[in-house]
Amino acid sequence: MAKEVIFTDKAPAAVGPYIQAAKVNGTVYCSGQLGLVPETGVLAEGVEAQAHQAMKNMGAVLAAAGSDYSKVIKTTIFLADMHDFALVNGIYESYFQGAFPARSCVEVAKLPKGGLVEVECIAEA
Repeated sequence: MAKEVIFTDKAPAAVGPYIQAAKVNGTVYCSGQLGLVPETGVLAEGVEAQAHQAMKNMGAVLAAAGSDYSKVIKTTIFLADMHDFALVNGIYESYFQGAFPARSCVEVAKLPKGGLVEVECIAEA
């Protein structure tokens, strides 16, 4: 089993001791993506903008791994406030066509850098 480290400058660099994603045996394991703008490293303004940016960042990491949204098997969404569920759910839905992946969505006490939403996934390569 060989692990391939996935990196793209089209998504923010990791903010800790981890990688953007790893590909093993045809499966891509994406680390959580915040709504950080890759060019600035600053969070987008507000939950709506952060949700879109987190999904775009995840898409960039998937592309770097030779995958895309249609190959996503499972996602997890972390929210700073579950009251944002409906808004984030609608944004999330807009990135998938056809069958949706399995998903969990949880409210957390805090996210890194004061983020409001974070998304991670597992996908086919």
